[in-house]
Amino acid sequence: MAIVNVTIIEGRPQSVKDRLAAALTDAMVKELGAPPEHVRVVFNEIADGSYAVAGKTVRLKGNPDYPSDN
Repeated sequence: MAIVNVTIIEGRPQSVKDRLAAALTDAMVKELGAPPEHVRVVFNEIADGSYAVAGKTVRLKGNPDYPSDN
């Protein structure tokens, strides 16, 4: 079994997570030879503002560079 853990800021549309899960599954099948039914993708969603870079918390929502509606 292959398990892929993905940590992202919460709030991404389900369609984005669905596409990402499919792409990661395809990559695991291609690179590891794992059968698709043995690939697990786990999304760990972090609340916006709940992590920091260089000692400063990061807020993505409201940021024009944050692709929240794709």
